[in-house]
Amino acid sequence: MTKNTSRAQPLDARARNARRRHLRVAMLAAIFSLFALYIAWYEAHGPSTQRNDELPITQARADDASHAVNGAALPATSVGSDLVKRGEYLARVGDCVACHTADKARPFAGGLPINTPFGTIVTPNITPDPDTGIGQWSDADFLRAMHEGIGKGGERLYPAFPYAEYTKVTDQDVLAIRAYLNTLTPIHYAPPGNSLNFPFNQRWLMVFWNLFNFTEGRFVPDPKQSAELNRGAYLVQGLAHCEECHTPRNFTQGLKSSARFSGAVQAGWHAYNITSDKNSGVGNWSDDELVSYLSTGAAPGRANAAGPMAEVVTDSTQYLTREDLRSIVAYLRAVPPISGGESRPRDQWGNPADDVTALRGTAVHAVNGAQLFVANCASCHGWTGQGVGASAPGAYPSLIHNSAAGASDANNLAMVILYGVTRTTKQADVLMPAFANQLTDDQVAAITNYVTKQFGNPQSTVTADQVGILRTQQ
Repeated sequence: MTKNTSRAQPLDARARNARRRHLRVAMLAAIFSLFALYIAWYEAHGPSTQRNDELPITQARADDASHAVNGAALPATSVGSDLVKRGEYLARVGDCVACHTADKARPFAGGLPINTPFGTIVTPNITPDPDTGIGQWSDADFLRAMHEGIGKGGERLYPAFPYAEYTKVTDQDVLAIRAYLNTLTPIHYAPPGNSLNFPFNQRWLMVFWNLFNFTEGRFVPDPKQSAELNRGAYLVQGLAHCEECHTPRNFTQGLKSSARFSGAVQAGWHAYNITSDKNSGVGNWSDDELVSYLSTGAAPGRANAAGPMAEVVTDSTQYLTREDLRSIVAYLRAVPPISGGESRPRDQWGNPADDVTALRGTAVHAVNGAQLFVANCASCHGWTGQGVGASAPGAYPSLIHNSAAGASDANNLAMVILYGVTRTTKQADVLMPAFANQLTDDQVAAITNYVTKQFGNPQSTVTADQVGILRTQQ
């Protein structure tokens, strides 16, 4: 009897544990089912109009579509023209053309593939074509897409479209953009479909992404701050969606709110820290230098825009009014500093080189960074690395006190060598040739490491294997 009882006790314990596990699973399933039913009910019966908590935003002079001059009402045609002009300006602020143009012969017709960890998303046609564009969208459809991330057919949009920022934009500004898009030439073009892995191709799952990463609602000015700073916050947090590149992401690919504007890597390029930290960010830049960088792509002695940022300057920020640029700078000054661990600002490194003297008459048999620099780079940047043209708009920039050479990682420098620089502004056409087809990974790594050691941060290096990976990122 004793023997049988001793065997029964463990069996009873295992049975009780099994029942507990089944009960826990059943409870979790019930909770999930109730949550799913709530989401389904809310989607079907929730409020059709979301809260509109927008307050007046100080408008820049150039994009203020005033409906009267000296107290006299303007003709309807003039009002419409002003609205379209304002919408064009705001579309520039949002840099809509960058993502919605794959072929420059078909502006705003979409088709640009955007690679994500979950697959490839292809941007849609936003010209007023009725069949392949947004010609049949109502103003309410357009507002819903911008503010809630929901398409005309009720489908959830993917956050490659930054509705998490656009939700802050006022109805008036969204409708001004809509008015401008209506004036574009309709282009009949249906971009390819997305290529996303299961389950990420299930749009309804965006409900859960939104729960963690999205808060619908318009921008509310801070009454304790100046009108200028509030205008800057409205632009940076909303249409300009600067966080999309300059903020690292969490495991769901949403923005990491605890590290806003502290820098992130996008397609191989490092979008630098733009907080007010004096070493890692732009805290030691003057207001004029920041304005110059945004309007021309260059702040001599600091940085020269390349890669995606050069495109932002070309397509967007160079067109902003002086008032709006100053407002953006005022807001960036107020962003709390976040240290990236740098010991000194990335634009405060480097000394002129004299390696060319040592190379004269010397046979070089291996991959040599100094030799490769003199052969490929010195004709524009000077063999001392001090550049040509000083601070002129079309100058060949100095590599000394240059943020790409002084950064804590060498990604951007290597990417510039691989893919060059193309930046067109009202001041100059800037072009640096790409060397991806002329130089091997070993050679690109050797030049990069020579430049960082001589002119920049000597602790920043790159390997040939890393260059090979960067080749695939563009």
